[in-house]
Amino acid sequence: MKASAIATVDEYIRQYPVPVQKRLKALRALIRKLVPEAQEKISYLMPCFYLEGALVYFGAHTRHIGFYPTASGIAAFRAELAGYECSKGAIQLPMDRPLPTALLTKIVRFRKSENLARAAARKKK
Repeated sequence: MKASAIATVDEYIRQYPVPVQKRLKALRALIRKLVPEAQEKISYLMPCFYLEGALVYFGAHTRHIGFYPTASGIAAFRAELAGYECSKGAIQLPMDRPLPTALLTKIVRFRKSENLARAAARKKK
């Protein structure tokens, strides 16, 4: 499937082999559980959860799942992310290791509170 033809998160996930689909579905389910009110969409050619702005993105790569909680989500958990390859806004979750659900939960909750606080501040202005 051409990347530009992908319109839904389901389509995005279906384009990968079953083992990768399982990991993507597990990550998606975790985020949905934590932020059921968030909207799912495709942005930057990958799944995005949106709540008062982009919350988190994720995407499959050859050897890892990329998890993109923005720069603030990385900075807030820098010490706990020491065992993962990270950039300013991305975490590489290796395919050969279990998803760090406890850490991902903390990051998603942090991003949710950050987005909601930013939205509340905008409304006050």
